[in-house]
Amino acid sequence: MSISARSISLFANFTPWRAFRWAFVAGVLAVSAAPDLAAAQAARPGAFDGTWNVTFTPRAGNCHASNTLPFNVHGTKVGPAGGGKVSGGISRNGSVSVRISVGASYADGIGRLAGNGGAGRWSGMITGDRCSGVWQANRG
Repeated sequence: MSISARSISLFANFTPWRAFRWAFVAGVLAVSAAPDLAAAQAARPGAFDGTWNVTFTPRAGNCHASNTLPFNVHGTKVGPAGGGKVSGGISRNGSVSVRISVGASYADGIGRLAGNGGAGRWSGMITGDRCSGVWQANRG
């Protein structure tokens, strides 16, 4: 292996000030890449556990009545808390996806929970009609 004049010239311009600047830049990048403490606490397993009352409001289709259903969240699973078949999951950041079915009717929803509330959108087939809308939830 030989050392060229070019590789020696790269180190000739390397001053202590330049070394400090690179160390500072590396430190800033490391701090900005670290997760926020509040976000890390909110993302702990089970942060969304409990019973959630979810109100579904139709916005399109031949469905006109709003309905409220209780859901149960335990860890990363969403399940029924009475009435209908509910299945789904929730991520550590609160992103939720769920499917509700009662007889031949079903609705799929996606959204986000944060703190004691949440919101999202849904679509499905309710008593033979294709419908869609929004949902809002609060932990009860």
